[in-house]
Amino acid sequence: MTLGTILLIIVVLLLIGAIPSWPHSRGWGYGPSGGIGLVLLVLVVLLLMGKI
Repeated sequence: MTLGTILLIIVVLLLIGAIPSWPHSRGWGYGPSGGIGLVLLVLVVLLLMGKI
């Protein structure tokens, strides 16, 4: 596995954990999942460009 693939998997798991429907994150709103989604988007673009 490459470093990019490992980073992508970690960020996807963080995104799933930050969804506001889970009991531990219900009061957070959509802020954390939006921020992690942005990081995921940047990682995907970097992977497609071959920078990672």
